[in-house]
Amino acid sequence: MIAISTLVAFVPAALALNITPGADMMFCLGQGLKSGPRSAIAASLGVAFGGMAHVALAGLGVAAAVAALPGLFDVIRWVGVGYLLYLAWGAIRDPGAADAPGAVVPAARAFRAGLMVSLTNPKVILFVLAFVPQFLRPEAGSVLGQFLVFGAIIGLGGVLVNGGIGVFAGRARAVFAGGHRAGRWMRRLTAGIFAGLALRLALLERA
Repeated sequence: MIAISTLVAFVPAALALNITPGADMMFCLGQGLKSGPRSAIAASLGVAFGGMAHVALAGLGVAAAVAALPGLFDVIRWVGVGYLLYLAWGAIRDPGAADAPGAVVPAARAFRAGLMVSLTNPKVILFVLAFVPQFLRPEAGSVLGQFLVFGAIIGLGGVLVNGGIGVFAGRARAVFAGGHRAGRWMRRLTAGIFAGLALRLALLERA
């Protein structure tokens, strides 16, 4: 049982992290611009589930292996770079991706994309290992259980914040993507966001 005082300290800290602009927020923004509110929410759920997987791995001690093995870190990182570039290319080459409000990526595909982007960002698991243990209390019971509770709180906040940003972007898409010229610029903006995230991940250094 996690003490109320611990939750009172953790929730504001987690919320501060959620509202800080980062890769997850930009990814959901890009999904909203590309495919609308529903896909943006699905993408934010995928990111949250990916985050929970990182939390579980951190709780099981796998994060220590990632921190100790530079090769494993780099393999995961470059898979993520490749996937983000694939999404950027898809946004550019799909002529119907942003031309009409009805042309959307299925929610299941957006969820998988969010999950993949989260899982292939090795910095997340290292961040979880650095942040969450500050709030762990061995006397409160299972350490893994505490990891999962704290991870669920972070994930819920992420869905609300990132999903909200994505929904806003999706509404804007519906307003501005009616013409072919606007659609082209929407695709370029979406591709630019994904490519920027790929570059950010490529330049990432191990802490």
